[in-house]
Amino acid sequence: MSEVLASARRIVIKVGSSLVTDEGRGLDAGAIDHWCRQIAVLAAQGREVVIVSSGAIAEGMKRLNWALRPKEVHELQAAAAVGQMGLAHIYETQMRAHGMRSAQVLLTHADLADRERYLNARSTLLTLLGLKVVPVINENDTVVTDEIKFGDNDTLGALVANLVEADVLVILTDQRGLYAADPRKNPSARFIEEAQAGAPELERMAGGAGSAIGSGGMLTKVLAAKRAARSGASTVIASGREPDVLLRLAAGEAIGTALIASTPKLAARKQWMADHLQLRGAVLIDDGAVAKVRDEGKSLLPIGMVEVLGEFARGDVIAVRSLTGVEVARGLANYASAQARLIARKPSAEFERLLGFTGEPEMIHRDNMVLA
Repeated sequence: MSEVLASARRIVIKVGSSLVTDEGRGLDAGAIDHWCRQIAVLAAQGREVVIVSSGAIAEGMKRLNWALRPKEVHELQAAAAVGQMGLAHIYETQMRAHGMRSAQVLLTHADLADRERYLNARSTLLTLLGLKVVPVINENDTVVTDEIKFGDNDTLGALVANLVEADVLVILTDQRGLYAADPRKNPSARFIEEAQAGAPELERMAGGAGSAIGSGGMLTKVLAAKRAARSGASTVIASGREPDVLLRLAAGEAIGTALIASTPKLAARKQWMADHLQLRGAVLIDDGAVAKVRDEGKSLLPIGMVEVLGEFARGDVIAVRSLTGVEVARGLANYASAQARLIARKPSAEFERLLGFTGEPEMIHRDNMVLA
C-alpha cells in the first residue's frame, strides 16, 4: 500500500465534519488551512486532488445558534443552505492563501446514477483538474433527503473516486482507523493495519454510530472502500488529527487502515463497463474506425460511423460494431441517437452547424470505452 500511495497521481480526500468544524463549534479556519497547505504541497508534486468535505450542516447549526443537530428534514436542509455559504468561502480563502484555486461542486447520488449527468459531472471535474483547480465537493443537502438521513458523505467520496478514476481514496476521520472490535468497549481490540477492500469480515468488525456532529460510522467507511475498489481505487482510513497526515501518506508512511483494491485499475473499469451496464443501442463503424479503436486504442469519432441503431440518450451504454456486425467495443455515448445520426460521417468542425451547439469531438471517448 505504501507504494500505491507514493505513486498515486489522483487522490480523493474525504474530510469528516468533526475535523473541519472543531467538533461542531463552527468551521475551523486553522484546520482547513492545515488541509489546504498540505494539498498545495501535493499539487506541487504533480498530484491531482479532489476534496469531499462535510461541514455544511454543522456550520449552519452554528450560524443559526442551534446546539443540537435537528431531526426534521426541512431544518437540516435549512442548516445546510446556511452553512454551505461559509464552507465554500473558507475553502476558497485558504486555498488562495496557498496559491491554489478551488471550485465548489454540489452533487447528489442521482447525479451519478443518471448516465448523462454522470458524464457531465465527470467532464466538469476532469476539466477543473486539468486547469489546476481543486474541486471541493459536498452533497447537495438542500435538495435531497436520503443523504442527510444516512450521513453518507463517505459513500459520496467513493462515488467521486470512481467518477474521476482516482488512484486512492483517503477518508480522514476523528478515529485512528478500523479495529477488529469497538475500542471504546474493548480497549484491547486489535487494530487493522491492512486488509483487502470488500472482505466480508470487515463489515462485521465495523459498526456503531458516528459522532454527535457527523452521522456516519466506521461501517460507512468500510462500505465506501468496497465501492471505491470496484474501479481499482484503494482506500486509507486515517485520523485527521495526525500531523501532516496527507504528506506522510503520500510519502509512503503507513498511517491508519489501508484497504487494498484487489482488482487493477484498468481491469476494474473494464469489468464495470462490460458486466454492469445495459446496452441501449449500437453504432456501425467502417474498417478504418475499427482499426483506430481496436488496434490503436483511439476514441470513436463520428466521422467513422456508418449507421446508428436503436434509440439511446447521451450517457447510455451502446455497442460499437463493425460493418459485419461483430462487436468491437462498448461505451458511454456522448451524443443521443438522434444527434448521432446527424453527425455520422461528419467532421467535428460541422457539429455546431448540424446540432446547434459544439459538444465533445468524440462519439465515445476512449476513457469511457472497453474493447470487446
